[in-house]
Order: sequence, then structure tokens, then C-alpha cells
Amino acid sequence: MSMDKKTLISFWKTKRKDIQTRLCEFAMIKHPAGKKDIFPELAFCLFTPQSKAKSCWKAIETLLEKQLIYKGSHKEISNILSKIGVRFKNNKAKYLIEARRLASNPDLKDRINSFKNPVEAREWLVKNVKGMAYKEASHFLRNIGYGQDIAILDRHILKNLKLLGVIKEVPRSITPKTYLEIEQKMKVFAKQVKIPMDHLDITFWCNETGEIFK
Repeated sequence: MSMDKKTLISFWKTKRKDIQTRLCEFAMIKHPAGKKDIFPELAFCLFTPQSKAKSCWKAIETLLEKQLIYKGSHKEISNILSKIGVRFKNNKAKYLIEARRLASNPDLKDRINSFKNPVEAREWLVKNVKGMAYKEASHFLRNIGYGQDIAILDRHILKNLKLLGVIKEVPRSITPKTYLEIEQKMKVFAKQVKIPMDHLDITFWCNETGEIFK
């Protein structure tokens, strides 16, 4: 479906309740008293660069089923990524193994909750998790209930922002400075169309795929 402001707003209104339900599910994960482990979501977001989201989540489910997400070797993890079709299997297996130090910290959820806002939490993640840049950190935070006021600037979002005139062109590569500049433009646009930031990227995704995923 081609997208302009009027079409976007109309489409969002038809999906608003479903999107809000999904975001509430994400928010339940972050609760300090909750038993839900947030590390699989971290690993999922480490897998997503230049790979299909559904393939990445299938890899997470397989690692969990085989009890390899915390104990698997580099070879075991990279083999699963290869079979499922997640690109850059060796680097991503390495990132997962290095990120386990966060999973071994029982206060990871408390640490995320301790930040004043998602922007501060994102900066900490980018500095402390190898393989996690702004996009991946934003995706992770959205998937554990901290998606307010941050943007997941993947190629689908950037394409839609260009179609809607929010940006002039899709950059070939995104530096941290460029990421923050586009994110700010997206915030202004979200206010103009009166769609919450954490609804906007899901709306774009749903418009392209016909479903609400992760």
C-alpha cells in the first residue's frame, strides 16, 4: 500500500488497538517482578542486522529449545544461524557469547529500569554490548517496553520516512549523528500526525507485511 499522511493515519486507526495490545505485551516483560527473561530479546536484536526478523526469532526459539542460548559453543550457535538463514553467523554467534556477561547479571532488568529514560538506557547498551548500535538497542528497548521516544531506523522505516517526505533520501550508511538527526525528524513527524513513536514503526511494518510482529 502506498503511503501518504492521510493513508497512514487511517491505517493506524484500524490497527491501533492491536498495536497497543502488542506494546502492552512488551511492557509486561520489563516489570522488575516479572519472571520473563529479557536476554532472548537482546540476542534477537543482535541477530537482526541484514537478516529477516522472523528467521532471527526462529533462531532464538531453536537456541532456547536446545538450551544453547546460555551454554552453546560458538560452533553450535553459528551452525543454527546458518541452517535458519541468519546472515553473518560467525560474528553474531560471537556477539551472543560476549553478551552473556549481561545475562549472567541477575540485575540486568533492574539496570535497565534504573535509567531515567530510554535514551540513557540506549547509550549504555551501545557502549556495553558489542554488535549493538542505535538501531539494535532501540529495537531491544521497544521489545521490552521502552519504545517511547526512540526510533528503530531500519531500511523499512527509512523507506517510509522518505515516501512521507520526512527525509529527502535514505542514507547509504548511518552514523550515530545521522541516526539522531533522523530520529528527531521522526519525532516531529509523529507529533504532527498524532501517532505515538512506538506505534509508528509497527504501523509501517504492518502496512508492508500485513501483520504485527516484533
